[in-house]
Amino acid sequence: METKKGTFGWNELMTTDVEGAKEFYAKVIGWSSQDMQFGNPTVPAKPGEPSYTLWTMGDMQVGGAMKLEGPEMENIPPHWMSYVNVADADDVAQKAVENGGKIIFGPMDVEGVGRFYIISDPQGAALGLAQTTVEESS
Repeated sequence: METKKGTFGWNELMTTDVEGAKEFYAKVIGWSSQDMQFGNPTVPAKPGEPSYTLWTMGDMQVGGAMKLEGPEMENIPPHWMSYVNVADADDVAQKAVENGGKIIFGPMDVEGVGRFYIISDPQGAALGLAQTTVEESS
């Protein structure tokens, strides 16, 4: 995972069919996947509990996937979301609002990973913000 501030550091698939996506991307790109506890991506998920899928290529994590579910996700189509690394997610989200953007989602804190928002620019383009607890790479 890239962690240098101001760079894209994570890509996440939001889909209604995580199992189908795992099969598709395994065949097309060669990614492996592992289901982890939702909100704690360091612990494998137990069958039937909410999970977050980590995409891997060998030993390297290359992205994630989560299911679009619940009433708030009803009209959102499957999509990929990219996250930019920031030093202070609260500050950057506030700057987005002050400059004509909106906070679409967040903040959300993920144990051992960091703090996240999804914002939109004045034209409506969505972008994720990630304040990770992982040390910055150069």
